[in-house]
Formats: sequence, C-alpha cells, structure tokens
Amino acid sequence: MPVAALIDNKIFCCHGGLSPTLRSLDQLKRISRPCDIQETGLLCDILWSDPDASVVGWAPNERGVSYVFGVDVLAQFLQRMDLDIVVRGHQVVEDGYEFFGRRGLVTVFSAPNYCGEFDNAGAVMNVDENLLCSFQILKPSTDAVTKEKQNNLANGLATLVNIKLVEQQQNKQPQRRFRRGML
Repeated sequence: MPVAALIDNKIFCCHGGLSPTLRSLDQLKRISRPCDIQETGLLCDILWSDPDASVVGWAPNERGVSYVFGVDVLAQFLQRMDLDIVVRGHQVVEDGYEFFGRRGLVTVFSAPNYCGEFDNAGAVMNVDENLLCSFQILKPSTDAVTKEKQNNLANGLATLVNIKLVEQQQNKQPQRRFRRGML
C-alpha cells in the first residue's frame, strides 16, 4: 500500500503529516514493504504527525507518538520540495476540510458524524486537470440510518479513489494531463 502520493509533482498526499527526517521524497520510495510501523521514524511521522499553529518548529505530539509541526516547517517543506500543497487526513475537522499555514496544507476528513461522537461534516477533495482543488461536503445527519449511509458513502469514495490511483499507476494511462505517483 502506498505511504504517500504525489499528484503532478505539486500536491503531496499522506495520512498524517511531515517528518523532521524527510529530506527527499525518494526516501518514501525506499521504505521496505511490508513492514511494521515503529514508534519513531519517517514512516511513523508520515502516518501520525499533525500540524499545530501554536508551534514553531517541531514539538512532541500530545497523542504520544510522532510530532506536531508549525507553519514554518510546512513552508520550508513546500519550498524545499517545490510543492504547492500537502493534503492529509488523520484529524476530525468540523467542516470536513480545514486549511493550515496560508493554505499550504489541507486536512480532509471524509467521515461525517465520526464514530457517532462528533457532529462534523465530511469532505471529499477533487483535483482537476489544472490542479484546481474543490471539495464535496458530506453533511452530518441526526438520523442514525442516514449516518451509517453517509459513513458508507465516505468510506466507499475513499476506497474508489485509492483503487483508481492504484489502477492509474499500474496502467500508466498516458491520456491524463497530469501525473499521479505513489510513494
């Protein structure tokens, strides 16, 4: 399974966030698979780190694993890697998506009413051939049956996106005007 994805060399996608040890995207390609996720290190950070506007640099994550990183770290990463934006999940956000660091990062969370504990909306991000990002909002519902349907829809959409990315990588579809890469 991919650790991260790169869309047209401009949009970096991962589950969690950044790592203080990530100096090149090629490092992600060199992670041996299958593997166990350690409590520290590059893979752990890509999966579990979080952005935090109150932090400058890096700080321990209150979750007890990995780090939180500040706007300064994000800006340096985007410049060093020549990227436009980081897209990540991993945190419930009220409106389904939330920008960080002057829109240099967006958290997309696609499960509305997460675990029946939150009254959050879900979102799905679309990227067009010009790399314009847009969002489809999945509104929370108070109806338990509808909540289940929304969660199933969000999970189904996420699965379809993953399947499509894998198919495109395997088929190397040349008719696409932008490239997607798995890391």
